[in-house]
Amino acid sequence: MSLAPYDEQMGQIADLLCAVNVLHWDARTLMPAAGAAARGKQIATLTGLARDLATGEPFRAALDAALEVTAALPADDLSRRAIDQTRLAVETLRRIPKSLIVEAADLAARAESAWVEARRTNDFDGFAPYLERTVALQRQRAEAIGYAEHPYDALVGQYEPGMTLARLDTLYATLRAGLLPLIERARSLPEPRLDLLRGPFPIPDQKAFASAMAARMGYDFARGRLDDTAHPFEISFDRTDVRITGRFRDTWLPSGFFGVWHEAGHGMYEQGLDPAFSRSIFATDLVGLYAVGGASFGMHESQSRLWENRVGRSRRFWALHCAEARAAFPRQLADADADSLWRAVNHVAPGLIRVEADELTYDLHIMFRTDLEAALMAGDLAVRDLPGAWSDMVRRDLGLDVPNHRDGVLQDVHWAAGLMGSFPTYTLGNVMSSQLFAAAGRDAGVTSGLERGDYAPLAAWLGANVHRHGRSLTPDAILRRATGSSLDPAPYLADLTRKVDQLAA
Repeated sequence: MSLAPYDEQMGQIADLLCAVNVLHWDARTLMPAAGAAARGKQIATLTGLARDLATGEPFRAALDAALEVTAALPADDLSRRAIDQTRLAVETLRRIPKSLIVEAADLAARAESAWVEARRTNDFDGFAPYLERTVALQRQRAEAIGYAEHPYDALVGQYEPGMTLARLDTLYATLRAGLLPLIERARSLPEPRLDLLRGPFPIPDQKAFASAMAARMGYDFARGRLDDTAHPFEISFDRTDVRITGRFRDTWLPSGFFGVWHEAGHGMYEQGLDPAFSRSIFATDLVGLYAVGGASFGMHESQSRLWENRVGRSRRFWALHCAEARAAFPRQLADADADSLWRAVNHVAPGLIRVEADELTYDLHIMFRTDLEAALMAGDLAVRDLPGAWSDMVRRDLGLDVPNHRDGVLQDVHWAAGLMGSFPTYTLGNVMSSQLFAAAGRDAGVTSGLERGDYAPLAAWLGANVHRHGRSLTPDAILRRATGSSLDPAPYLADLTRKVDQLAA
């Protein structure tokens, strides 16, 4: 009895899903708007084929044989872990009807194109029918997967195994209690020199500086590329081809810089997958039918938020790289100093746009999105009432009025893409990022590297403790091995408290 049939069929599934990712990347970067309907059919066809392979009798037989072969191996053996994870994922996938998977894949491609136009024209009513059907399909998906307490549990659990709405509520309560006093304190501080960030900054120059710094952090452009899009994302087809995108504005420098470094963190995770895992379960989400190597969306976000915030927004970073920024923008930053730039990029002020939010208010955006998604899944909120509910929560949590749909309910692509339940993973990633950064900081080589602007030791530490494992370990197992504890918000709140203390000094 051999593992060869299992390996071959698992590789075929992964190849199909990598092809789907190529189609998604093209749709979000280069495809003409008129191609959306045909692209939806193409993606649906390939996704359906991947589902057929994963749930068909040939793969069932290959999986059963592989389970028998590996049963005698140690519990932590790589092959045994891979095959057991496949078994669990396929059991869940079989509960989701193929018709539901195919329709959702087709809808997402068309809905994303409709969202781009709706956002451009501020037309929520034009997008609403797509969102209504998306919500209906997501409810069906939750029922098919099954849940103990709330339909939202089934959705968020796809992106973060074991996570539930009840657990999120507990975490959010802890974070709110710590964040709100910090936000109030930070907002009482004198306003920094925000004029330094308002430009105009030529977009090609922004791209050049952001890309050079991403490469220094460890993103390998020989196995990646940077493109423009309406909403930044990272996507991989294999560890040898991992692409990132950005969204730049010539009137606001931080959005381009931090967006690229955020996506580069995602990209480094996928590029850091152990080569032995290619074309395997470790590079394929069989429940979501998505080619991705990270252990979970939350663990993925931990990498992007770590590079964006723990490194890119640190005082040390701007002390080291202020001169390079001035050289890149000699006219705009002629009188900028390191401290002024650091204070400017860490200015705390509630804003409408999540991807441009400061560290302290960012999680408030995630919390109210979670509330809205849970209400939609429970049937307590209708899509037609979503803009009003959004505005009410922005006023409640951020103290702002929402002037239009573009900067409100239409600002994120996630619902168009069918990613309902994924928003909490950003906050989970924030929490994990601080835990991992603190653990990495106990390595003298990492610390000395950061002090001199050498990011290779930190990248290597993350590669060894997070990236290389792919999906062979659960997020909790990775955290425990790397940091010694499960999910814990204390290091995150400690990081933010130190940041406010520094800003106040």
